[in-house]
Amino acid sequence: MTNDEIQKLTFEEAMRELEKLVDGLDKGDISLDEAIAAYDRGSQLKDYCQKKLNEAKMKVETIQSSESVDTIPEKLSPFKLD
Repeated sequence: MTNDEIQKLTFEEAMRELEKLVDGLDKGDISLDEAIAAYDRGSQLKDYCQKKLNEAKMKVETIQSSESVDTIPEKLSPFKLD
């Protein structure tokens, strides 16, 4: 699977593929060459999943930030001039 193909996956698809690779490596029923290829592909999938999680985190933080700008927290009272 090339990096371009990985970019077309959803987060969930990439995680399932990564889980399959880890399970195969854990079982130890693959050759050394297959294990190296699986490790390489798994590393690419992990990076992709991390990127997707970071993007989601940034979106949530942006939403939370925009919501907090639009409302005045209850703990703050309006500033009054004497």
